[in-house]
Amino acid sequence: MIDVTLIGTSALLPLPDRALTAALLTVNGRSILFDCGEGTQSAARRAGVSLMKTDLIALTHYHGDHVFGLPGLLQTMGVLERTEPLYITGPEGLADELSPILFLAGRTGYDIRLIELPEGGLALRELAAGWPSGAVLKAFQTEHTVLSRGYCFTLGRAGRFMPEKAEELEIPKELWSVLQRGESVSTGEKTFLPEQVMGEARKGLKFVFSGDTRACGALTEAAKDADLMICDATYGENDQAELAADHGHMNFAQAAECASKAGVKELWLAHYSQMIGEPGDHLSNAAEIFANTVCGRDGMRKTLRFGDCEPHKDA
Repeated sequence: MIDVTLIGTSALLPLPDRALTAALLTVNGRSILFDCGEGTQSAARRAGVSLMKTDLIALTHYHGDHVFGLPGLLQTMGVLERTEPLYITGPEGLADELSPILFLAGRTGYDIRLIELPEGGLALRELAAGWPSGAVLKAFQTEHTVLSRGYCFTLGRAGRFMPEKAEELEIPKELWSVLQRGESVSTGEKTFLPEQVMGEARKGLKFVFSGDTRACGALTEAAKDADLMICDATYGENDQAELAADHGHMNFAQAAECASKAGVKELWLAHYSQMIGEPGDHLSNAAEIFANTVCGRDGMRKTLRFGDCEPHKDA
């Protein structure tokens, strides 16, 4: 299962009741932080989540409202005696863009490693133990006023274990759990592979974080059949579509159109302009296009679960 917490929902300026847009994804106690604007640490505390076991910070672009929280967070991790390496990824130019930020953070006592995601996606298990073998993060290009990207996280689900096959192959029962984890096992001179005792892979889970972007085909393609998408919805009114595009953003209706085309299960709107007082006042502009649209709010959480049942949702 995947736990998603929307840490903040504001654009450009942190407000008293609305932190800058960021989200935390957690699987098996390991986490990815998407963007880190000013005040992300305090907003995470208010949301009741810890950033200290974050393995990877995934930056969508280098505007201040998405990165200015990094120096403080990096220092805090050092003060709390973090020893594990921390990975940071982002669009092209990562090392140059983060050079002044890392200078401000000073000595941390743990390694900070800047990485590029492979074109086919990064298996998170390569970064830290504890991530399931099917956990993969991919980046995709978006259309903002600067080079930018969004992220797609998928959690694969293995097929059902077939004990009758294991018994037929005379595999000792104490080795079954290893095969179920997707690892091969050896006993005597024989080696057994997971595919010998596992059925076809089942449908996994998918989460998408858009970052700042205009409506674009790359986002629609990346979000296809996602269980949850957190999407740029900077402007509330339909007649602000041109304004949104000029500034590299979307309005509520455009975000809903993307979700509808992509066939996502649920859409959370975020990255609200300070001109928006109460996001719910504009929700109908999106809901008329995509019914399962939710106005994101700081601290909103959801657990995405495997299976046919509806994911559990917390207020």
